[in-house]
Order: sequence, then C-alpha cells, then structure tokens
Amino acid sequence: MTVLSVSHLSKRYANYASNLERFAGWFGAAVTPTEEFWPVKDISFSLSAGEALGLIGQNGAGKSTLLKLITGTVRPTEGVAHVRGRISAILELGLGFNPEFTGRQNAYHAGGLMGLSQARLSELMPHIEDFAEIGEFFDQPLRTYSSGMQARLAFALATAERPDVLIVDEVLSVGDSYFQHKSFDRIRSFRAAGTSIILVTHSVGDVRALCDRVILLDKGCVLKDGPPDEVIDYYNALIATKENENLNVEQRREKDQWLYSRSGSKTVAVESVALTDSDSGAQIKTAFSGQSMTIRTSIVAKADIAELVIGFMLRDRAGHVVWGTNTWHTDQVLSNLKAGDKIECRLRLSCALGQGSYGLSVALHTGDVHIDSNFDWIENVEVFDVVNSGQPFFIGTSRLEHAFEITR
Repeated sequence: MTVLSVSHLSKRYANYASNLERFAGWFGAAVTPTEEFWPVKDISFSLSAGEALGLIGQNGAGKSTLLKLITGTVRPTEGVAHVRGRISAILELGLGFNPEFTGRQNAYHAGGLMGLSQARLSELMPHIEDFAEIGEFFDQPLRTYSSGMQARLAFALATAERPDVLIVDEVLSVGDSYFQHKSFDRIRSFRAAGTSIILVTHSVGDVRALCDRVILLDKGCVLKDGPPDEVIDYYNALIATKENENLNVEQRREKDQWLYSRSGSKTVAVESVALTDSDSGAQIKTAFSGQSMTIRTSIVAKADIAELVIGFMLRDRAGHVVWGTNTWHTDQVLSNLKAGDKIECRLRLSCALGQGSYGLSVALHTGDVHIDSNFDWIENVEVFDVVNSGQPFFIGTSRLEHAFEITR
C-alpha cells in the first residue's frame, strides 16, 4: 500500500522589482521576477507502508525543503504531495517550541500543533517524559536546554504515538550515542509495525543499516534512486568530483549481486588486485577465520603527481565498514611520482573476521580521505567468503582473541 505519493513537486522563490509586482503575481498577473531560485524541481516518488527511505545529498541539495513540502509547512509552487494517514516529522531542532516554555508546556503546545488533543497528550505525557530522560529539566524553560536535550524532547514527542509516516531530518546527530541507539531502536520497532520512514542524514552508515532505498538529491533534482549501496557509492564518487572535473563513474552488479563501483580521474590507476594466502601465495576466494592474508595491488602512474595515498577497506554483506586504513595514517605516503612509474603494494593482515561474505575496496588519492583528490576508487574489487574451521564458535563479524578465567 502506498502511504506517500509525491508528483512533480517543485518550489520556487522569486524576487521582484517591487512589492506591487509581487502582489500582482499572487493574483495570476504575468509578472517576470528579477531573479528566481528553485530549491526543489520536478521531484516524483512514492513510499510504501513499512518502507524506509534515505534522502542524501550535499548541503543545499534541497533535502530540507522537500521535507517541508511533504509535511505541508511550505506550499509547493508546482505539483502535489499526498500522504495517506498520519505523518510525524522532526524537521528542525526546536521547530514549534517556545524557549520560554518548559519542556512539559512545549510538549502540550507542539503536540497540539501535531493534531493531538490535550487529553491524549496528558495520557502520553508520562511516556514522553520517560523516553526523553531529561530529569528535572522537563519542567525547566527550554532556553536552559542543550541541543542534545532539545533533540531528546523533540524525538520523544514526535514518536509518542506511532505514525503512518515518520520523518527524521538530522536532528538525532546532535544527541549522545546512548540516545541515538535508543531512538533508532524505536524507529526500527515502528518500521516493523508498518510505519514508513524517511531519514535525512549525512551518516551513510545509518542509511545502509536502516534504509531499503535511497534517493540522492543534487541541486533540487533526483540524481539517483535505488538500493542503498548503489546510491551511496555513487554519492561518494559525486563528492570526489569537486577536485576531479574529469572523474567518471562505473557501476555494475556482479559477484553474487555485490555492487562493483569504480570512479576517479585515473591519473594513477589500479592495474590489478589479488587476495592471497600469505604463506603459499595462492589466490583465495574463501578464507579461514584467523588465516594470514596478503592484498597484492599493482598500480601505475599515468602522469606526474606530487603525492599518492593507498587505502583499503572491508565491508560486510550489509555494507557496514568492518575495517579500513591507508598509507596516510601509517606515514607511508608516496611522493613525486613520474608518469610511467609502477608501484607494487603488499598489505599483510590477519583475517580476524567472522563467518560471512566481505567486499574489499581500494582507493588511490591524496590527503587522508579520497575527497581531496580521487585518482582511482574501486568498491568491492574483490569479494570473498570467510569460514570458521578449527576455531571455537563465535558470532559477529570480528574474531577477537579471548580467554575465559573462571573461579568458584
């Protein structure tokens, strides 16, 4: 069942030569503005019951404006957004709150704006107070709150009753890690009960963990709509274009539906990557937990560059990063490479991983991260399985050395 339908939604802000021209435009007069800006332009998508959608994009991409159009706090210039059922949104920290009111008074006031009756809010108030966990501050003026305390109150109020659609826009990022875990547990429980989620965040880890689907916005338009790993990898490549005008992006599904994604200027390029057993040198596709492995990478410089950093990262099947490092952090940056130079990189590591499937990514860049200058960045260049053979049973993605000491 579709709970949200967005059709050709657009918003325009315009400046006119005079207020008289602006006023005439309200009544349909053909008045040409002196300048105009479209933060959202011709966006269409739908959301099903129980579906979790991530909205990502750089600052100014139109994410917050789109949410305001969906919730009705801003009127669209064109198009329509139709919500089936009750929608609850946390759009901006403190939106609808009065700094002179106490937390309790703000819960009544903002809850009323959400459409809840005062009687229903009185029933919910103990649950709101308990979930927010701000103690005596619940009856203190909001102006005495930290941003994290405001986030606790806003989220507790917005989720006091399970809505049909829940929208969360970055507000949880100001909370402490304990409250973030608590909030995401509630979001997951709502989703399991049929609530649709729209999550706006710069934390791609949260998007990978929670969302079924991701929409990438750029300059007010939908740039990509698809599975989280595919859209997030494309987004990372898009960020890298800031320093690489000639960057190109290649994506395809392969290796048991893992997403292979490659981007970069290719000023320095990866020629080959192999995952091998450290002792025998044989290439491996299935590793044993605890096995010593070597990542062998051949690299060639296509032009002169001042600096090269080589990085590696491992992700599990759900897309979570389980480990990563690069030669910037190990103080092994290569300097003054000439066109035609070849580099052989061998990284030896212990396979301290649990059973499962893992993807190996490699990146060539300058600076500590690839957004400084992305030469070659390949997601899931090698995919391999890990099995636990001859070791005590354990769960999880990490194999930690351990020993029990028990006394009685």
